[in-house]
Amino acid sequence: MKTKESTLIFEPYSLNGLALNNRIVMAPMTRSRADNQAHAATELTALYYSQRATAGLIITGGTFISPEAVGVINVPAIYSDEQIIGWKLTTDAVHKKGGTIFAQLWHTGAYSHPDVLGGNLPLAPSALNPHLQVFTPDGFKESVTAKEMTLEDIKQTIADFKKAAINAFDAGFDGVELHGANGYLLQQFFSKNSNQRTDEYGGSVENRARILFDILDEYKSIVDISRVGVRLNPSLDGLMGISIDDETIAVYNYIVNRLNDYGLAYIHLLEPFTDVSNNPNAIQEVAKHFRKIYKGTLIINRGFNKEDATKILNEGDADLVSFGSPFIANPDLVERFKVDAPLNELDRETLYTPGAKGYTDYPTLDELNNSNNVLR
Repeated sequence: MKTKESTLIFEPYSLNGLALNNRIVMAPMTRSRADNQAHAATELTALYYSQRATAGLIITGGTFISPEAVGVINVPAIYSDEQIIGWKLTTDAVHKKGGTIFAQLWHTGAYSHPDVLGGNLPLAPSALNPHLQVFTPDGFKESVTAKEMTLEDIKQTIADFKKAAINAFDAGFDGVELHGANGYLLQQFFSKNSNQRTDEYGGSVENRARILFDILDEYKSIVDISRVGVRLNPSLDGLMGISIDDETIAVYNYIVNRLNDYGLAYIHLLEPFTDVSNNPNAIQEVAKHFRKIYKGTLIINRGFNKEDATKILNEGDADLVSFGSPFIANPDLVERFKVDAPLNELDRETLYTPGAKGYTDYPTLDELNNSNNVLR
């Protein structure tokens, strides 16, 4: 028998008045299908997201806010008129299916390479090299040491985030998510080891968080702030040059407390990527920790299955749960969860390759059933 507890994940949810059909969120995932000169989303992008429109909320893969924000090739951006038109194909397609979709706004900071930046060095809070492989037009190359941003660079980046939000709403998105997680630019500012600045954007907890609130303050004047979300990864350790330190908890407690003042759509949190159980400076259970601090909608992500997600919703530690890889391989993930159907396996070889294969060709349950009927 289905109980209220077992069906909560399928219940509608009001996101500051925006009606979501269920509490299942499609997490942002880079797919690298914009292999065109304009770096624009295409009809293939629109098909991919519209196939998954039964999610309560779709958050697109990160979309670059400016040419200086680019970190890898073939990712659709949102700084030009052509890119706005490209994304409009997606928002129209999702809305026709009754879905809701936010654009994730992205600047990779130090994680980039001159080969994708017109020969320029990546920009970061400090001269950081994350020592990672970067996907360039000539294949993967070792990252380089970034250029420390000037105050003018920071002001321009804030302006770029502002314009990208305007562009996203012009493209028909229902909202935007600021990517402040996974070691990219905003988290590079938050982290003490990646931010060695001594001006108003470095040093103290408040200063290292300043860029986020400068962006949000700009947003309050030009978009509906209740349609803006923020993604954070408080327990990230050992990726992109970020490591947990003695002020990590203080930084994120400060950020999340202040976010209460903005009336945001949500905060989108990630549980630890790695085992941090022996680190006294790490937040072990991110959702439980911030549920006590944040008064608005909380989305959590942790590589969940249906049972894990149901449990965390029933315990009240989050309002919505986001799923990554399962949505890639299962466009009808919500329906599969409802009937407890097996999931398609993910083809990792096609995660970042051009074309429809491994992108829009994963079968739905209906397609599998029809195929089986034909074979009988």
